[in-house]
Amino acid sequence: MTTEDVHSPVLAYDDQEFLGSDEGRPLRILAEYLEPLHRFRLAKVSDTIVFFGSARLSGDGPLGRYYHEARELARLLTQWSQGLQSSAHRYVVCSGGGGGIMEAANRGAMDAGGRTVGLNISLPHEQQPNPYLTPDLTFEFHYFFMRKLWFAHLARAMIAFPGGFGTLDELTEILTLAQTRKLERAIPVILYGRNYWSEIINFEALVRHGMIAREDLELFEFADDPATALQILKDKLEPVPTPGTPGFAHSRTMESKGG
Repeated sequence: MTTEDVHSPVLAYDDQEFLGSDEGRPLRILAEYLEPLHRFRLAKVSDTIVFFGSARLSGDGPLGRYYHEARELARLLTQWSQGLQSSAHRYVVCSGGGGGIMEAANRGAMDAGGRTVGLNISLPHEQQPNPYLTPDLTFEFHYFFMRKLWFAHLARAMIAFPGGFGTLDELTEILTLAQTRKLERAIPVILYGRNYWSEIINFEALVRHGMIAREDLELFEFADDPATALQILKDKLEPVPTPGTPGFAHSRTMESKGG
C-alpha cells in the first residue's frame, strides 16, 4: 500500500458537505454573526444610520423625488459625520445593499466621499449589490434574521422612505424594539414622506382601537425634506466618540424576581 492509497480525513471546518447540511446550520448562522463582527472591527465602524425603502423606486419613476432626496440626505449626513472628532467611523450610512432607495442612500454617502455599508440578502430572484457600496463593507446574508440583527445592533437612527412589505417589516421590527425597550439605547425613527406613511399606516386607528398607546406615537417623527431630517438626526445623536467598535445596542433583560 502506498501513501496515495491512504485516505486523509477532512477537517470538520473544511468539510463543505457537512457545513451545507442541516446539522451544520447552527455554524452557518453563527458565521453570519462573527464574520460581520470581525469586518466591522477591522474597518473601525462604530455605528450606522440605517436607510430603509423600496428597491422598486427609481429616480425617474412616479415617486422619483424620494430617490433624489434619500441621496441628498445621505450626502448631508455623511458630510456632517466626517466632521466629528473620533478615531472610528461614526454614523455610517447603511442600507440593504440593493437598488431603489438603498442605492440612493449608498450613492449619497459616496458623493460625500464617505464609507457606506450594504447588508445584502440572497434571494431566489437575486438582489445584486448596488455599485455604490464600500467593498469591505459589503455583506451577503442568507438568513433574514441575522441581517436584521446587524441592522438593529449598530443603528443609532433609522430613516424609512416609502416602501413595501420589506420596509414595513424592518420598520415595525425597530419600532417594536423601541416600544418594548428591549434595547439599552434609543433608536430615533424618521418616517420620510408624511403623506405616504399616513396613508399606508393609520396610526390614529391603532391608538383608537387600543393596539398601541398614545405615547407610542412619540417613537417616530415625520420629515418631508432632507434638511428637516438631518436636523432631527443632529438633535438626537451624540457627537462624541464611542469607547469601541462596533458600538452595539445591547439587549436589556428583565431583572430576576426569584422563584
